[in-house]
Amino acid sequence: MSMASDDKSPTTYVTNVLIHDNEDHPFDRYATDTVSCMNCDTVQPIGQVCVNEACKSEFGRYYCEVCRFLDDDKCKEIYHCDKCKICRIGKGLDIDYFHCDRCNACMSISLKKHKCVERSLESDCPICHAYMFTSTTPVMFLPCGHCMHVSCYEEYTLTNYICPLCSKCLGDMALYFASIDELLERERMPTEYQDYKSLIYCSDCERKSTTKFHFVYHKCQYGECMSYNTKLLRQFADPDEQVPCGPVTQMQ
Repeated sequence: MSMASDDKSPTTYVTNVLIHDNEDHPFDRYATDTVSCMNCDTVQPIGQVCVNEACKSEFGRYYCEVCRFLDDDKCKEIYHCDKCKICRIGKGLDIDYFHCDRCNACMSISLKKHKCVERSLESDCPICHAYMFTSTTPVMFLPCGHCMHVSCYEEYTLTNYICPLCSKCLGDMALYFASIDELLERERMPTEYQDYKSLIYCSDCERKSTTKFHFVYHKCQYGECMSYNTKLLRQFADPDEQVPCGPVTQMQ
């Protein structure tokens, strides 16, 4: 999902906002009500086609009267979403996109069954900190319901596999977790640590459980989860007495 952006068209915008001599000023297209055709210099109300009968230049292939938005990119499909209140890139609602009222965002039809996080798009990207709702850079929704720019995701996942906001896994980690299982089967803990137990918190299923202590890896003990995406809350020499055998630490 991304917001449509302005492209060049044969018009000069005349706003009803006083801008003085400031050359580097923000352009408020919503305040634009008059344009001047660059072909015939006719000043006219904003629209898609020049009102001069002798000219009739098309200012853009796409025009949105609500957003006062013109675009002339032949390779770009654009539609307006009344609920988002902006134009977005795509063929249209119920064609390749739909609007989720709880997330308050347009999403790909393929995401009909997704985890909603209320107004999650109305926030900054957790990686680059740019506002995502009006971003012209494609945004993706993560399995946990949070979102980030596609380009940020691709770079972030080169070195990380958990959401930077909620710490849930970003994808299917079955093969990676299976490799940890194989590693632990071949490994033997030092004798003095073999009876230690660990109280852990699983970021994926959000539950606590007790498992064998390890210096790095702790597996969630709930059968439908069995994730290694856990945090060590406390370690015990005797799980029945629940007596800490060392300082509270956190690992993954």
